[in-house]
Amino acid sequence: MNTTSEGRVSAAELRRRVRANQALQAKTRELAASEVLSKRQAAKEAADAKEAADLAARETVAAALRLFDNDVELVSQLLEVPGEELEREAKPISAARAKEVVAALRARAERPRARRSRPPRSAGVQSPAPETEHPESASPAGGRADAA
Repeated sequence: MNTTSEGRVSAAELRRRVRANQALQAKTRELAASEVLSKRQAAKEAADAKEAADLAARETVAAALRLFDNDVELVSQLLEVPGEELEREAKPISAARAKEVVAALRARAERPRARRSRPPRSAGVQSPAPETEHPESASPAGGRADAA
């Protein structure tokens, strides 16, 4: 089918179509540029996160080796990671930083675990009634005969 079959297209219509086409091209370029920027930003954030994770992993390896008196073979067996890889990862970490990581791990281990509170029971569920049938003095362990 030929566009001239409708008849002649006026110059004003041609100009309108050209402007519409240019506007579409400009919008397409704008969207492409916007997508490039957002993808670059996402890639940068991912690279930063990977770098931070790699550093944390190297520090943790150095701390583990320090905790096991630099017994690479033992740590290698425990982690199922080749000893050469462990040494390579731990090498760039200073002894002072490894000490800091070990101290943080010890502090974390000494901290009491936070217990999760149970959600309150719904009104429809009855809580068990306190035991008044068996006074505490009746059992030899002060009411805890079955607790052992």
